[in-house]
Order: sequence, then C-alpha cells, then structure tokens
Amino acid sequence: MHSTLTRHIGRCVCITGEHMTTISHRKLCRGGGGLTSLLIAAAAVLLVAFAGVRLVGLTPYAVLSGSMEPEYPVGSLVYVKAVDPLDVEVGDAITFSLPSGTLVTHQVYQIDAESRAFRTQGIANIASDGSISPDAAPVPYENLVGKPVACIPYLGYINKFLTSPLGLVIAGTAIAVFIIASIAAGKLAALDSGQAASHRGGGGKHSRCA
Repeated sequence: MHSTLTRHIGRCVCITGEHMTTISHRKLCRGGGGLTSLLIAAAAVLLVAFAGVRLVGLTPYAVLSGSMEPEYPVGSLVYVKAVDPLDVEVGDAITFSLPSGTLVTHQVYQIDAESRAFRTQGIANIASDGSISPDAAPVPYENLVGKPVACIPYLGYINKFLTSPLGLVIAGTAIAVFIIASIAAGKLAALDSGQAASHRGGGGKHSRCA
C-alpha cells in the first residue's frame, strides 16, 4: 500500500494514502462550509434589505437620478413609509407617482390645502439664476406614496441589477450552483464520516515506527 512518510523528532509516522484522502475531504468540506456560510449570510442580508423590510411597512426604491443629491445619491436605495398627506410638512421629502406611473422623490416647498396638492422640487435641479427649479405640475394628495425614512448608498444598483433580466438569470444560476455545492459538501461529509468509522473499527491503519 502506498504511504506518505513524514519525519518528526527522529521518528517517522506512517500515514496511509486512504487517510490522506480523508484529510483532503475534510479540508474540502471545511472550505465549502465556509463559502456556504458566507453565501447564506450575503443572501440573508439582501433578502432583508429588499424584501424583509416590507414586513415593517417600508418599501425600497432605487434612486435613478441625481435630482435630490447629495441627500439621496444616484444608486442608493431609499426606504419609503406610507403616511397620511396631512402629516406632510414643508421641507419634507416625499415619494409620489407621476401620471405616467413613474415614481419620484422630491422635496415639498409648498402645500395647497384647498386644492389638496403639494408643490415639489428637486434640490439639485438648479436654474440658470442659481435658484432651485420647481416641478412643473403640483402633486395631488392621492398620488402620495409616502416619505423616505432611510437611505443606503449603492444598494440601489444591486436592486436594479437583480431585478433586470440578466440579473435574474445570474441569480438563478447562483442559486442552482449553491444547491449543487451544498449537496456535494453533504456527500463528502458523509463519506468522511464513513471512512473515519472504518478506521476506528479496522485498527492498525495508522502506525508509528521508531
């Protein structure tokens, strides 16, 4: 039987090739287990960031334009909470729906209680005279989606990518690879356990010689 010999303080330890295979399996399982744990943690964070927050009444939206920079940078993810229109004050940022269905987050600079509408502006939309350029049309109360309560930079890029056709394909492939890797790691762990039991039962497979 092929053996690998290592010297240690004048003695040699005889390690069978079968035992070396077991050690390799253990290292592979440990490495795979670490990667699996990392992937699970990353997936859990993204799941909470994109979906779990809905359980507490927040809806995430990716920021696609710079009209509210630096408060809400392009590529960030804002979390919007539904509010009563009467709770909105001048100076608040609100998220609302345009007639086209596009969602916008801008700042309220005036409230018309009689017509039940907000006047809004993007704080980064600067006119030629240096003043902030207001939005052309008022925002009816019924178009109010809510008020942003939190913002996470760069996370909007990930959200936008994962909801794109390419992102969905890559995410699906990653899930499939993760499942296959988990199954393989489980089989290696079972094989490792079986070999360890065999070594304990057979005896004499690991020997030391002076």
